[in-house]
Amino acid sequence: MKPGTTRKLFGTDGVRGLANREPITPETCLKIAMAAGLVLRRGDHRHLVIIGKDTRLSGYMVEPALTAGFTGMGMDVVLVGPLPTPAIAMLTRSLRADLGVMISASHNPFDDNGIKFFGPDGYKLSDDIETAIEAAVGHTENDRAPAQELGRAKRLDDAGGRYIEFVKSSFPRGLRLDGLKVVVDCANGAAYKVAPTVLWELGAEVIPIGVKPDGLNINRDCGATATASMQREVVAQEADLGIALDGDADRLIIADEHGQILDGDQVMALIAQKWQRTGQLSSSGVVATVMSNLGFERFLLAEGIPMQRAPVGDRYVVETMRRIGSNLGGEQSGHIIMGDYSTTGDGLIAALQVLAAIVEKDMPASRVGNVFSPVPQLLHNVRCDGGMALQSDAVKAAIGAAEKRLGTAGRLLVRKSGTEPLLRIMAEGEDAALLTAVIEEIATAATSAGALGESAAE
Repeated sequence: MKPGTTRKLFGTDGVRGLANREPITPETCLKIAMAAGLVLRRGDHRHLVIIGKDTRLSGYMVEPALTAGFTGMGMDVVLVGPLPTPAIAMLTRSLRADLGVMISASHNPFDDNGIKFFGPDGYKLSDDIETAIEAAVGHTENDRAPAQELGRAKRLDDAGGRYIEFVKSSFPRGLRLDGLKVVVDCANGAAYKVAPTVLWELGAEVIPIGVKPDGLNINRDCGATATASMQREVVAQEADLGIALDGDADRLIIADEHGQILDGDQVMALIAQKWQRTGQLSSSGVVATVMSNLGFERFLLAEGIPMQRAPVGDRYVVETMRRIGSNLGGEQSGHIIMGDYSTTGDGLIAALQVLAAIVEKDMPASRVGNVFSPVPQLLHNVRCDGGMALQSDAVKAAIGAAEKRLGTAGRLLVRKSGTEPLLRIMAEGEDAALLTAVIEEIATAATSAGALGESAAE
């Protein structure tokens, strides 16, 4: 994004908001599609757009609005229905489309929705292109297609099957999951059909939960942001592994056979160690975010694996990976990007890497997945205008004091959320009491600086 540019529609992961309120209204979605159609024209050929969605009720409203916008600009549309976000990235490339669109608000509740765009290479659009689309919204009157050149829309019935085979192709040849019992929580979201199918076809005994979407229950007490039901099911079923995906299945959280959580940092560490041993890991090493645990960084250093941190957001991880030539990156929250297979986070492909390690080592997940000892890390959210709070002298002073108290033995990160009205505070170090104290001081200052009066632990 150019310095000084202010964007009202696009955030860190596309356009997102409350369904049927601006900007996620039929009128604005149609205008966004028309603007995208204008900005992303690349020649005189017949342009093609792939549109997928998760299981939110509002998808039935957003999908036809986008379809009308694209066809109105003379673009053909292929509708694939509920599929994971990485499936849309893959299909955009596979079908040689000019644009891919995913209708999803990821891990947010059902009453939110969003629009994510992918270019013809399967990567999310750059800030500059998104800014250009936003500038064109409402200014396409002179660029609409004439009546004889309007686009057509159709559904692709085998889209799910194509993605299933694509995911299976990432699993090492000759390996099978026979004899393994796997719980998979699909968050009543986009992967509710494909995820259990992939695992079953590779030989696992599959216990699916969160596979009965009704339009309103996506991410509700299930999935990667609410793993308790998955953890309980793993223990109750005496399963070998638990997998919790989020609503659009671009991230995952793993549980071992005891129901204990293995977060994205542990999954990245496992993959990095495995790929380093086999020569698959690029010399550029691993890209993580500023939220990744200090223990993870120390582990990579001991293994001789370079690590570079990027801002929070899988798109920024991918941008850094592409810039430095890395083929592995991700976030503690479970976005894992494996550049040899996908252009964006893919929860299913990441899960298969963990399962492959379990099979290859013939060890339980608790031994395979606990690769490093994390440094204690405390996270806290303050519900407020994060940008305004960060400009407060009181908050700046509290941050400065906290950094001095933590010194070189710890790390502090205070940032505005890119998707919610929150100030996110993270502190890590060996002294848990000190972490609690510095976070409370910053949270108090932020509240005094104009927070909405409600804070919540993450």
